[in-house]
Amino acid sequence: MRYITYLIIGIFFGIIMFKSEAASWFRIYEMFQFGSFHMYGIIGSALMLGVIGVQVIKRKNIRSLDGSEMSLHPKNKSIARYLIGGIIFGLGWALAGACPGPMYVLAGAGYMSILIVIFGAMVGTFLYGIIKKKLPH
Repeated sequence: MRYITYLIIGIFFGIIMFKSEAASWFRIYEMFQFGSFHMYGIIGSALMLGVIGVQVIKRKNIRSLDGSEMSLHPKNKSIARYLIGGIIFGLGWALAGACPGPMYVLAGAGYMSILIVIFGAMVGTFLYGIIKKKLPH
């Protein structure tokens, strides 16, 4: 039952991403050219909802769907960690024209060339998993 819930939420999220044009390469390109507020509005709305959601989880001690306690621990706040990660993420986003969420939306919408990007993301995630323990904390 839990996986069906996740699947339904994912499908709903994908529909919203597609209908809001957040998965549109043109909209992403337009954002990187500072040509429109559209994507910044979507990202800003998601950020605000995320902040509110985390605060509700922390204050109400909400449990996950399987009943276990959710723990939100602060991460190491080194500048290099976020700077390097942000640059890699941004370059990948700009080159592919999609961040991880819209990649799957685009595949579902029938844009099969995005499968190359998804494959690259999977390989990158796998390689990170291999070298993660060797990186400085």
